[in-house]
Amino acid sequence: MDRKIFWIFALSSAVYFTQGIEGLPSQGLFYYLKETLHFPPEKIMLISSITIFSWLIKPLIGYVIDRFFNKRAWIFLALVLDIILVLLMGILRLPLWVLVGILILNSNNAAFRDVAVDGIMCVEGKRYNATGKIQSIQWISISIAGLLTGVLGGYIAEVWDYRAAFLCLIPIYLLVAIPASLCVECGLVAEKPPSTLFSDLKQLFANKRLLIVCLFIFLYKYSPSFGIPLSFIQRDTFKWSKVWIGWLGTISTVFSIIGSLLYYRFSQRINIKKWLYFSVFLGAVTTLSYLYYTPLSAIIYDIVYSLMGMFIFLMVMDFMARSTLKGMEATSFALLASVSNLALVCSNLSGSFFLPILGLKWLIVLSAFTSFLCLPLIKNID
Repeated sequence: MDRKIFWIFALSSAVYFTQGIEGLPSQGLFYYLKETLHFPPEKIMLISSITIFSWLIKPLIGYVIDRFFNKRAWIFLALVLDIILVLLMGILRLPLWVLVGILILNSNNAAFRDVAVDGIMCVEGKRYNATGKIQSIQWISISIAGLLTGVLGGYIAEVWDYRAAFLCLIPIYLLVAIPASLCVECGLVAEKPPSTLFSDLKQLFANKRLLIVCLFIFLYKYSPSFGIPLSFIQRDTFKWSKVWIGWLGTISTVFSIIGSLLYYRFSQRINIKKWLYFSVFLGAVTTLSYLYYTPLSAIIYDIVYSLMGMFIFLMVMDFMARSTLKGMEATSFALLASVSNLALVCSNLSGSFFLPILGLKWLIVLSAFTSFLCLPLIKNID
């Protein structure tokens, strides 16, 4: 393997592993909001949407990273700030509004790291025809981290609370700084800075094909969310323990890794446009399957859909990377990723809005039918 592409794989693995392990406190936070503060599902979904705001402005983050300092400085600045923030959340019992504010800042740091490494992935991945392979490695790394967060997150939530989970992240940040430093020293981040933010945005939004891809990604990703209500069913109806929910997440992650390995194997062979069309119908069918939700079917869905979902997810990410503009890979990929994240936020917000109006059953039906909104655009992408 070429030395340069090797270090791209290494850097991608390190950054994405960090993103995955940062989910360690998520179960504890969910139980804190649900069982300590007694928040309803729609309120938890709303808070979840607020905390990922930074991922909606990734094009601006990409411009800042390219324009000021260098990627090495931004990666380490983010890690230092992360250590400070998790110390605050781990040591202090903070008011909810302060906790949410710090979670937003923590998410912002992750977004900076993500934009830096994705810019490299797009530039070098297209050069080596390896965007799919690099992204497979990225998501294998984040899934391996998910294996740890699934069981450990449930155990920590059961025995302690979310604050202990935040403290566990500190040694991870320190360790990840080592390979990140070595990768950057190999010159992987040397990119020409853009001229001005205005000129970059003008070039982006003047590209008709990119705008069509943006709209397609939004409609492909958008559907009213119902994941939080299912978590309530697992706890309140199925009476599942926090540890078992963590174990199920870990098992599902193993199958996600299998899905990533399959995409790594076949990414350079598949017809992405044809598979995107097929995946729309598959997504609608799998969504409707949640109308039948029992303890057994919940386990089957988590396992089977984790494998299929990761393969399809990587296919969409690969499509996004291949659709970036030459010379503006970091910014254009950040734009597409922001559109994808905006769809996720809209999914959570619309889910929280429709749930008390329609109920879970009809929310699932509505979510399935919104899957077809993107179909008319598939013929216009190449």
